[in-house]
Amino acid sequence: MKIAILGDTHFGCRNDLRIFHDYFRKFYSTYFFPMLKEQGITDVYQLGDLFDRRKYINFYSLDECKRYFFDELDNNGIRLHTLVGNHDIYWRESLSVNTQSLVLGEYSNVAIHASPSTVHINNTSIDIIPWICPENEKDVVEFINASKSDICMGHFEIAGFSMYRGMECHDGLNKDMFNKYEQVWSGHYHTRSKQDNITYVGTPYEMTWQDFNDPKGFHVFDTETRQFTFHQNPFSIFHRIEYDDTKDLPELDTDLTDAFIKLVVVNKTDFYKFDMFLNKLYSKGCYEIKIIEDLAEFRDGTVDDEINLEDTVSVLSNYIDSIETDLDKEKVKTYMRTLYTEAVNQEV
Repeated sequence: MKIAILGDTHFGCRNDLRIFHDYFRKFYSTYFFPMLKEQGITDVYQLGDLFDRRKYINFYSLDECKRYFFDELDNNGIRLHTLVGNHDIYWRESLSVNTQSLVLGEYSNVAIHASPSTVHINNTSIDIIPWICPENEKDVVEFINASKSDICMGHFEIAGFSMYRGMECHDGLNKDMFNKYEQVWSGHYHTRSKQDNITYVGTPYEMTWQDFNDPKGFHVFDTETRQFTFHQNPFSIFHRIEYDDTKDLPELDTDLTDAFIKLVVVNKTDFYKFDMFLNKLYSKGCYEIKIIEDLAEFRDGTVDDEINLEDTVSVLSNYIDSIETDLDKEKVKTYMRTLYTEAVNQEV
Protein backbone atom coordinates (compact mmCIF):
# COMPACT_ATOMS: atom_id res chain seq x y z
CA MET A 1 0.00 0.00 0.00
CA LYS A 2 1.15 3.54 -0.77
CA ILE A 3 0.47 6.68 1.26
CA ALA A 4 1.25 10.34 0.49
CA ILE A 5 3.25 12.51 2.90
CA LEU A 6 2.60 16.23 2.67
CA GLY A 7 4.58 18.87 4.58
CA ASP A 8 3.50 22.26 5.93
CA THR A 9 0.77 23.70 3.67
CA HIS A 10 0.28 27.09 5.40
CA PHE A 11 -3.09 27.90 3.82
CA GLY A 12 -3.58 31.67 4.03
CA CYS A 13 0.12 32.50 3.88
CA ARG A 14 1.45 35.88 2.76
CA ASN A 15 -1.54 37.77 4.16
CA ASP A 16 -4.02 35.67 2.15
CA LEU A 17 -2.66 36.91 -1.16
CA ARG A 18 -4.79 35.63 -4.06
CA ILE A 19 -1.89 34.67 -6.27
CA PHE A 20 -0.64 32.15 -3.72
CA HIS A 21 -4.03 30.44 -3.67
CA ASP A 22 -3.88 30.30 -7.48
CA TYR A 23 -0.36 28.87 -7.27
CA PHE A 24 -1.38 26.27 -4.66
CA ARG A 25 -4.47 25.35 -6.70
CA LYS A 26 -2.31 24.75 -9.77
CA PHE A 27 -0.08 22.36 -7.82
CA TYR A 28 -2.96 20.38 -6.33
CA SER A 29 -5.22 20.22 -9.39
CA THR A 30 -2.64 19.52 -12.09
CA TYR A 31 0.01 17.56 -10.18
CA PHE A 32 -0.83 16.35 -6.68
CA PHE A 33 -4.30 14.86 -7.17
CA PRO A 34 -3.52 13.36 -10.63
CA MET A 35 -0.46 11.69 -9.07
CA LEU A 36 -2.53 10.24 -6.23
CA LYS A 37 -5.05 8.87 -8.73
CA GLU A 38 -2.31 7.41 -10.90
CA GLN A 39 -0.76 5.57 -7.96
CA GLY A 40 -4.04 4.55 -6.32
CA ILE A 41 -3.34 6.49 -3.11
CA THR A 42 -6.31 7.00 -0.79
CA ASP A 43 -4.57 8.26 2.37
CA VAL A 44 -2.68 11.54 2.79
CA TYR A 45 -0.68 12.35 5.94
CA GLN A 46 -0.10 16.08 6.45
CA LEU A 47 2.65 16.91 8.95
CA GLY A 48 1.33 20.05 10.66
CA ASP A 49 0.97 23.80 10.02
CA LEU A 50 -2.04 23.11 7.86
CA PHE A 51 -3.02 26.78 8.22
CA ASP A 52 -0.71 29.77 8.44
CA ARG A 53 -1.96 31.92 11.34
CA ARG A 54 -2.29 30.80 14.93
CA LYS A 55 -4.98 33.20 16.16
CA TYR A 56 -7.44 33.66 13.31
CA ILE A 57 -8.27 32.60 9.77
CA ASN A 58 -9.33 34.71 6.82
CA PHE A 59 -12.71 33.52 5.46
CA TYR A 60 -11.59 34.05 1.86
CA SER A 61 -8.56 31.80 2.41
CA LEU A 62 -10.69 29.18 4.17
CA ASP A 63 -13.19 29.14 1.29
CA GLU A 64 -10.42 28.90 -1.30
CA CYS A 65 -8.48 26.04 0.31
CA LYS A 66 -11.71 24.14 0.90
CA ARG A 67 -12.45 24.34 -2.82
CA TYR A 68 -9.07 23.22 -4.16
CA PHE A 69 -7.92 20.93 -1.33
CA PHE A 70 -10.42 19.68 1.25
CA ASP A 71 -13.39 19.30 -1.12
CA GLU A 72 -11.19 17.55 -3.68
CA LEU A 73 -9.98 15.08 -1.06
CA ASP A 74 -13.58 14.38 -0.06
CA ASN A 75 -14.86 14.11 -3.65
CA ASN A 76 -12.12 11.63 -4.55
CA GLY A 77 -12.58 9.41 -1.50
CA ILE A 78 -9.19 10.33 -0.03
CA ARG A 79 -8.72 10.33 3.75
CA LEU A 80 -6.62 13.13 5.27
CA HIS A 81 -4.65 12.62 8.47
CA THR A 82 -3.45 15.98 9.77
CA LEU A 83 -1.42 16.48 12.93
CA VAL A 84 -1.44 19.73 14.86
CA GLY A 85 1.58 21.97 14.26
CA ASN A 86 2.76 25.10 16.05
CA HIS A 87 0.96 27.39 13.55
CA ASP A 88 -2.30 25.52 14.19
CA ILE A 89 -2.60 26.32 17.91
CA TYR A 90 -3.94 29.40 19.67
CA TRP A 91 -2.11 28.88 22.98
CA ARG A 92 1.63 28.34 22.68
CA GLU A 93 1.66 26.05 25.74
CA SER A 94 -1.35 23.91 24.76
CA LEU A 95 -2.90 22.14 21.74
CA SER A 96 -6.43 22.25 23.19
CA VAL A 97 -7.56 25.07 20.87
CA ASN A 98 -6.46 24.24 17.33
CA THR A 99 -7.60 25.37 13.89
CA GLN A 100 -8.25 21.92 12.44
CA SER A 101 -10.77 21.00 15.14
CA LEU A 102 -12.56 24.35 14.78
CA VAL A 103 -12.97 24.59 10.99
CA LEU A 104 -12.88 21.06 9.52
CA GLY A 105 -15.78 19.44 11.39
CA GLU A 106 -17.84 19.12 8.19
CA TYR A 107 -15.36 16.64 6.67
CA SER A 108 -15.87 13.03 7.78
CA ASN A 109 -12.73 12.00 5.85
CA VAL A 110 -10.40 14.16 7.99
CA ALA A 111 -8.67 12.68 11.04
CA ILE A 112 -7.10 15.25 13.37
CA HIS A 113 -4.17 14.14 15.54
CA ALA A 114 -3.87 16.47 18.54
CA SER A 115 -2.28 13.84 20.80
CA PRO A 116 0.25 11.03 20.21
CA SER A 117 -1.29 8.02 18.48
CA THR A 118 -0.36 4.98 16.41
CA VAL A 119 -1.82 3.87 13.08
CA HIS A 120 -1.33 0.46 11.50
CA ILE A 121 -1.04 0.16 7.71
CA ASN A 122 -0.71 -3.43 6.57
CA ASN A 123 2.31 -4.69 8.55
CA THR A 124 3.65 -1.20 9.30
CA SER A 125 3.01 0.67 12.53
CA ILE A 126 3.42 4.44 12.48
CA ASP A 127 3.47 6.84 15.42
CA ILE A 128 1.91 10.27 14.83
CA ILE A 129 3.22 13.01 17.13
CA PRO A 130 1.81 16.56 17.08
CA TRP A 131 3.74 19.69 18.09
CA ILE A 132 5.45 19.26 21.45
CA CYS A 133 4.57 21.99 23.96
CA PRO A 134 4.82 22.36 27.77
CA GLU A 135 1.41 20.73 28.28
CA ASN A 136 2.14 17.49 26.39
CA GLU A 137 5.94 17.16 26.56
CA LYS A 138 5.98 14.58 29.36
CA ASP A 139 3.26 12.46 27.69
CA VAL A 140 5.04 12.56 24.32
CA VAL A 141 8.36 11.44 25.79
CA GLU A 142 6.68 8.58 27.63
CA PHE A 143 4.76 7.60 24.49
CA ILE A 144 7.94 7.47 22.38
CA ASN A 145 9.88 5.54 25.00
CA ALA A 146 7.14 2.89 25.22
CA SER A 147 6.51 2.67 21.47
CA LYS A 148 7.23 -0.43 19.40
CA SER A 149 6.43 1.24 16.07
CA ASP A 150 8.61 1.12 12.97
CA ILE A 151 8.11 4.70 11.81
CA CYS A 152 7.38 8.08 13.39
CA MET A 153 5.94 11.19 11.81
CA GLY A 154 5.56 14.54 13.51
CA HIS A 155 6.08 18.28 13.63
CA PHE A 156 9.43 18.43 15.39
CA GLU A 157 12.00 21.11 16.12
CA ILE A 158 15.20 19.07 16.12
CA ALA A 159 18.60 20.69 16.60
CA GLY A 160 21.13 20.41 13.79
CA PHE A 161 18.73 20.60 10.84
CA SER A 162 18.12 23.47 8.41
CA MET A 163 14.98 25.57 8.91
CA TYR A 164 15.45 27.00 5.43
CA ARG A 165 18.28 26.17 3.07
CA GLY A 166 21.48 27.50 4.66
CA MET A 167 19.78 28.39 7.98
CA GLU A 168 20.59 25.71 10.55
CA CYS A 169 18.72 25.50 13.84
CA HIS A 170 21.00 24.91 16.84
CA ASP A 171 18.24 24.63 19.43
CA GLY A 172 15.53 22.04 19.89
CA LEU A 173 15.16 18.33 20.49
CA ASN A 174 18.11 15.96 20.49
CA LYS A 175 17.83 13.71 17.45
CA ASP A 176 18.99 10.74 19.57
CA MET A 177 15.50 10.50 21.11
CA PHE A 178 14.32 9.09 17.75
CA ASN A 179 17.06 6.46 17.34
CA LYS A 180 14.62 3.60 17.94
CA TYR A 181 12.67 4.28 14.74
CA GLU A 182 13.49 2.91 11.31
CA GLN A 183 12.39 6.19 9.73
CA VAL A 184 11.27 9.57 11.08
CA TRP A 185 9.46 12.14 8.90
CA SER A 186 8.88 15.67 10.09
CA GLY A 187 7.25 18.90 9.06
CA HIS A 188 8.06 22.33 10.61
CA TYR A 189 11.29 23.16 8.73
CA HIS A 190 10.62 24.31 5.18
CA THR A 191 13.55 22.78 3.34
CA ARG A 192 14.09 19.10 2.65
CA SER A 193 17.00 17.53 4.52
CA LYS A 194 18.07 14.16 5.88
CA GLN A 195 20.38 12.93 8.63
CA ASP A 196 20.56 9.24 9.49
CA ASN A 197 16.95 8.03 9.96
CA ILE A 198 15.37 11.51 10.12
CA THR A 199 13.92 13.28 7.08
CA TYR A 200 12.44 16.75 6.99
CA VAL A 201 9.98 16.61 4.10
CA GLY A 202 9.93 20.35 3.31
CA THR A 203 6.94 22.27 1.96
CA PRO A 204 4.90 21.34 -1.12
CA TYR A 205 5.54 24.70 -2.77
CA GLU A 206 7.40 28.00 -2.51
CA MET A 207 6.11 30.69 -0.15
CA THR A 208 8.99 33.17 0.31
CA TRP A 209 12.25 34.03 -1.45
CA GLN A 210 13.93 31.69 1.03
CA ASP A 211 12.35 28.88 -1.02
CA PHE A 212 13.83 30.02 -4.33
CA ASN A 213 15.58 27.25 -6.24
CA ASP A 214 14.87 24.83 -3.38
CA PRO A 215 13.04 21.70 -4.64
CA LYS A 216 9.49 21.44 -3.30
CA GLY A 217 6.88 18.69 -3.53
CA PHE A 218 5.58 15.69 -1.62
CA HIS A 219 6.62 12.13 -0.81
CA VAL A 220 5.07 8.71 -1.35
CA PHE A 221 5.78 5.84 1.04
CA ASP A 222 5.33 2.22 -0.05
CA THR A 223 4.63 0.08 3.03
CA GLU A 224 5.67 -3.09 1.19
CA THR A 225 9.05 -1.97 -0.20
CA ARG A 226 9.74 0.75 2.43
CA GLN A 227 10.64 3.14 -0.40
CA PHE A 228 10.20 6.83 0.42
CA THR A 229 9.99 8.64 -2.93
CA PHE A 230 10.07 12.39 -3.54
CA HIS A 231 7.84 13.89 -6.25
CA GLN A 232 8.99 17.40 -7.15
CA ASN A 233 6.53 20.22 -7.70
CA PRO A 234 7.12 21.38 -11.31
CA PHE A 235 5.82 24.91 -10.66
CA SER A 236 7.67 27.94 -9.26
CA ILE A 237 6.46 31.39 -8.30
CA PHE A 238 9.89 32.94 -7.60
CA HIS A 239 12.28 33.51 -10.51
CA ARG A 240 15.74 35.07 -10.78
CA ILE A 241 16.70 36.42 -14.21
CA GLU A 242 20.13 37.75 -15.17
CA TYR A 243 20.31 40.52 -17.76
CA ASP A 244 23.56 40.85 -19.69
CA ASP A 245 23.27 42.45 -23.12
CA THR A 246 26.83 41.45 -24.01
CA LYS A 247 25.43 37.92 -24.31
CA ASP A 248 22.22 36.38 -25.61
CA LEU A 249 19.29 37.64 -23.57
CA PRO A 250 16.94 35.25 -21.72
CA GLU A 251 14.09 33.99 -23.89
CA LEU A 252 11.31 34.55 -21.28
CA ASP A 253 9.49 31.49 -22.61
CA THR A 254 8.44 30.42 -19.07
CA ASP A 255 4.94 31.24 -17.80
CA LEU A 256 5.59 34.19 -15.48
CA THR A 257 1.98 35.13 -14.77
CA ASP A 258 1.70 36.42 -11.17
CA ALA A 259 5.36 35.54 -10.56
CA PHE A 260 7.85 37.29 -8.29
CA ILE A 261 10.91 38.32 -10.32
CA LYS A 262 14.41 39.43 -9.35
CA LEU A 263 16.04 40.93 -12.43
CA VAL A 264 19.79 41.12 -11.81
CA VAL A 265 21.45 43.51 -14.26
CA VAL A 266 24.97 42.24 -14.92
CA ASN A 267 25.72 44.39 -17.99
CA LYS A 268 23.57 47.11 -19.54
CA THR A 269 25.32 48.76 -22.48
CA ASP A 270 22.25 49.49 -24.60
CA PHE A 271 19.50 51.37 -22.71
CA TYR A 272 16.97 50.96 -25.52
CA LYS A 273 17.51 47.18 -25.56
CA PHE A 274 17.10 47.08 -21.78
CA ASP A 275 13.82 49.06 -21.95
CA MET A 276 12.49 46.71 -24.62
CA PHE A 277 13.43 43.67 -22.51
CA LEU A 278 11.82 45.19 -19.43
CA ASN A 279 8.61 45.95 -21.37
CA LYS A 280 8.53 42.36 -22.57
CA LEU A 281 8.98 41.15 -18.99
CA TYR A 282 6.14 43.36 -17.73
CA SER A 283 3.89 42.06 -20.51
CA LYS A 284 4.23 38.55 -19.04
CA GLY A 285 1.87 39.54 -16.21
CA CYS A 286 4.36 39.29 -13.33
CA TYR A 287 3.08 40.20 -9.89
CA GLU A 288 6.32 41.88 -8.79
CA ILE A 289 9.59 42.76 -10.52
CA LYS A 290 12.57 43.89 -8.46
CA ILE A 291 15.50 45.24 -10.46
CA ILE A 292 18.92 44.78 -8.84
CA GLU A 293 21.15 47.10 -10.80
CA ASP A 294 23.38 49.40 -8.73
CA LEU A 295 25.68 47.34 -6.53
CA ALA A 296 27.91 50.25 -5.52
CA GLU A 297 26.58 50.28 -1.95
CA PHE A 298 27.82 46.71 -1.49
CA ARG A 299 31.35 47.45 -2.64
CA ASP A 300 34.41 49.26 -1.26
CA GLY A 301 34.91 46.58 1.38
CA THR A 302 31.48 46.90 2.95
CA VAL A 303 30.24 43.58 1.58
CA ASP A 304 32.07 40.94 -0.41
CA ASP A 305 31.87 41.41 -4.19
CA GLU A 306 30.77 37.80 -4.49
CA ILE A 307 27.59 38.50 -2.52
CA ASN A 308 24.69 36.12 -3.03
CA LEU A 309 21.71 38.26 -3.98
CA GLU A 310 19.20 35.46 -3.78
CA ASP A 311 18.07 36.05 -0.20
CA THR A 312 18.23 38.55 2.64
CA VAL A 313 20.04 36.19 5.00
CA SER A 314 22.98 35.86 2.59
CA VAL A 315 23.30 39.64 2.35
CA LEU A 316 23.33 40.02 6.14
CA SER A 317 25.75 37.12 6.62
CA ASN A 318 28.18 38.62 4.09
CA TYR A 319 27.99 41.95 5.88
CA ILE A 320 28.74 40.37 9.26
CA ASP A 321 31.73 38.55 7.73
CA SER A 322 33.06 41.85 6.36
CA ILE A 323 33.07 43.87 9.59
CA GLU A 324 35.84 43.90 12.18
CA THR A 325 34.70 42.87 15.63
CA ASP A 326 35.88 40.83 18.59
CA LEU A 327 32.46 39.17 18.82
CA ASP A 328 31.89 35.59 17.68
CA LYS A 329 30.61 36.17 14.14
CA GLU A 330 28.94 32.76 13.93
CA LYS A 331 26.92 33.52 17.07
CA VAL A 332 25.98 36.93 15.66
CA LYS A 333 24.84 35.31 12.39
CA THR A 334 22.84 32.68 14.26
CA TYR A 335 21.10 35.40 16.29
CA MET A 336 20.45 37.39 13.11
CA ARG A 337 18.93 34.36 11.36
CA THR A 338 16.67 33.71 14.35
CA LEU A 339 15.44 37.32 14.36
CA TYR A 340 14.92 37.22 10.60
CA THR A 341 12.91 33.99 10.78
CA GLU A 342 10.73 35.41 13.55
CA ALA A 343 10.17 38.58 11.50
CA VAL A 344 9.20 36.64 8.37
CA ASN A 345 6.68 34.59 10.33
CA GLN A 346 5.39 37.46 12.48
CA GLU A 347 1.64 37.39 12.95
CA VAL A 348 -0.23 40.37 11.56
